[in-house]
Amino acid sequence: MFQDKNSLHSVIDQKLIRSGEKDRLKEYLRQRLIECGWRDQMKAYAKQVITSRPHEQLNVDDLIQEITPKGRAMVPENVKADLLLRIQKTLQEQDVS
Repeated sequence: MFQDKNSLHSVIDQKLIRSGEKDRLKEYLRQRLIECGWRDQMKAYAKQVITSRPHEQLNVDDLIQEITPKGRAMVPENVKADLLLRIQKTLQEQDVS
């Protein structure tokens, strides 16, 4: 049915956007990351990266590229699993409707 992962991701993304659930899921994820301390950890890490390069030109894009892999790795597994379950539930409910 789907030629590759990207087309599957695109279909899921479109379903979530159409239902308005994508924004609700993003807000839920944001809240969960704040609650578990992830946001504070990432702020501290970003400051560390910035202060470790005082004489280098470091723009926002460079900073994002530097901290993104660590940020993704630091998301707690229970938050990832919970979000995945919510996405699956939403998609199942949409298929029934």
